[in-house]
Amino acid sequence: MKHFEKDTVEKINDDETKKINDVGTNKNNDVETDKNDEVKANNNSGMTYIFKEWIVPVAIALVIVLFLNKFVFILVTVPTGSMEETILPGDRLYVNELFNVKDAKRGDILVFKSDELDEKRLVKRLIGLPGDTVEVKSDGSVYVNGEKLNEPYAAKAESDVKIFSVPEDSYLFLGDNRPISYDARYWENPYIHESKIIGEAVFRFFPFNRIGEIQ
Repeated sequence: MKHFEKDTVEKINDDETKKINDVGTNKNNDVETDKNDEVKANNNSGMTYIFKEWIVPVAIALVIVLFLNKFVFILVTVPTGSMEETILPGDRLYVNELFNVKDAKRGDILVFKSDELDEKRLVKRLIGLPGDTVEVKSDGSVYVNGEKLNEPYAAKAESDVKIFSVPEDSYLFLGDNRPISYDARYWENPYIHESKIIGEAVFRFFPFNRIGEIQ
């Protein structure tokens, strides 16, 4: 009888211990499940964030760039230093083809073709508008219609005195880096007809450390 009671007590204790262990195990399993669910939720949230904040905007930007490049802009790579420091050799520019040359202002940076240079694309700064009289002094300073032009962008150089009378429907261009720029001062025909103007250089997209609007 004593043995029976002892066995019964031991069995009850074993059952209670098992229940406690089972409860502990279930709690641990629940905790692990909660942690796994939390990790999965965080992963899903992270992927959603990356998708919404990075993948979608980048995809949209690429579509916009491709559209603009096809219908609005052309890309131009600058081969020489004639526009330094404003534009450096190797800079890649977006050029707005929808630009209306009638809206051009003195100081704009335009892209055009030159008959004299076998239809080569050139990037220069607009100095003379139709009807202007432009005089380049021996010290490199430039006067338009008798007034000295403020040119903080230009590297000046001594040169022969040049006087230009810009015809109607034509424009006069100089490079910013005057000591080396081959521009209207040296062309046989210094004037560019409006039909040869391609567009306005508006944005530098490469190199990335110089990305931004062109002025």
